[in-house]
Amino acid sequence: MSETRYTKDHEYIRVEGDVGIVGITDFAQGQLGDVVFVELPQAGKVVAKGAEAAVVESVKAASEVYAPVSGEVVDVNGAIEGQPGLVNEDPAGKGWFLKIKIKDKAELSELMDEAAYQAFVSSCS
Repeated sequence: MSETRYTKDHEYIRVEGDVGIVGITDFAQGQLGDVVFVELPQAGKVVAKGAEAAVVESVKAASEVYAPVSGEVVDVNGAIEGQPGLVNEDPAGKGWFLKIKIKDKAELSELMDEAAYQAFVSSCS
């Protein structure tokens, strides 16, 4: 069973075993507008929690995508490099950015669950 957690920077991590699928939330893509470019890390890159893991650019702005947890990048979504609009169309599905082999699952407890994230988003608008 997968579990999804959220950061205050509007990234999500969907945990499946010891791997987390990372992307930006629907709220984040809505704030960015039309995504026109993504820069993904190389598989094998080690990322620290809170450090830049990827870059997303839209017609409005460029923004970093931060690693919600520490670990090693084990896969990236090459489809969004060729079709960055997938991030807008399906941010929690086909628009994911990278997969991280989670180094320390305890870091997940510092992230928000769905209900806490929804309350956080409500306070942002």
